[in-house]
Amino acid sequence: MSRATSTANFYADISSFDNFSQVANIDNYKIAPDDWFVIIADIQGSTRAIGEGRYKEVNMIGAACINAVLNISAQGEIPYVFGGDGATLLTPPNRVDACKKTLLAVRSLAELKFNLLLRVGIVPVESINASGRHRVMVAKYQLSPGNVLATFSGGGIELAERWIKSNSDYLIEDSDVDKSPDLSGLSCRWEPLASENGVMLSVLIQAVADQESVKARIYTSLIDALGEISVEAGNQGEPMSDKNMKFRWPPRGLGAEIDATVGERNRFFWALRLYLYSLFQWCLDRFDLTVGGYRGRQYRVELRSNTDYRRFDDTLRILLDCSLAQADEIDKMLALRAERGELVYGLHRADSALMTCLVFNLEKGEHIHFVDGNDGGFTSAAKNMKADRVA
Repeated sequence: MSRATSTANFYADISSFDNFSQVANIDNYKIAPDDWFVIIADIQGSTRAIGEGRYKEVNMIGAACINAVLNISAQGEIPYVFGGDGATLLTPPNRVDACKKTLLAVRSLAELKFNLLLRVGIVPVESINASGRHRVMVAKYQLSPGNVLATFSGGGIELAERWIKSNSDYLIEDSDVDKSPDLSGLSCRWEPLASENGVMLSVLIQAVADQESVKARIYTSLIDALGEISVEAGNQGEPMSDKNMKFRWPPRGLGAEIDATVGERNRFFWALRLYLYSLFQWCLDRFDLTVGGYRGRQYRVELRSNTDYRRFDDTLRILLDCSLAQADEIDKMLALRAERGELVYGLHRADSALMTCLVFNLEKGEHIHFVDGNDGGFTSAAKNMKADRVA
């Protein structure tokens, strides 16, 4: 048996956990094999796009990177994390060439249809693990049966991002793209999620410590502290509820979905199809009907369970619907701990959140929904964190 074959099932074989408070527990993590690769895709100039009010399009391309790779991979084969203006993926050696090719196609789509420049870089896990202090460690967080998200620890992902941004040797070179990426399942039909408590707060935190065990304790205590502060908010701070989930027709985000998924099809007929399909979906949701795999209001229940509003990839990312007073309390708590040298952090406040969906199999309830704060969300929070570091 070749090494490529022996490590191909690395991620699929990891046992999952279903309590987010365990996201920093080192016992949940496995060290990625040396022959795997970290791929990071992010939109350059996202600040400008955000300033132009185009963050929905930015989110769409970030989700498209994940969707395109998953559509050419076996189920549960590729770990990934959505970053708002991009994505982080981990691929086995037998899939790396195909992933490169499809991400180049997404990059071409981003530039041609959305005038966005997507940077794509790749770093061998072997190089990261050999760096000395950093490792790529992977765990599997289960939202619901059949729906899991990867989490990363060990500092390896952060190191890979720094290398990609500082060394062009890690960037994927231009090549001819002979076809559009397969983005079936990608959609953005829900209206922005209005805050019910006053503020949609995007929170980014990086623990500062030499030992992973110390970082784990810091992250666990932060998750507990954020939970205690937001416990009085509706849904304990969760950004989604039945009240703020609005489906109107035609969806305001349908234009971006059409541009992203049209591929080589005739745009007029593809747009007509999606307009009719979204009207059909609106009727099923409005009148609580079940047709095929779509189960009307039951889909809303599943959607809330399968929402990716908490992530971890060497950085804790949480979106909270909280009051102004709670947002201030969170800021104060984090500032105090930052002064003690425990962490660096960034926040972004908005009045709503955006949702982008990946639908795999409705009959089995397999669908994931990425949620990000409006007007910049996690991207703006990250820039605020960098500003704090410079200061």
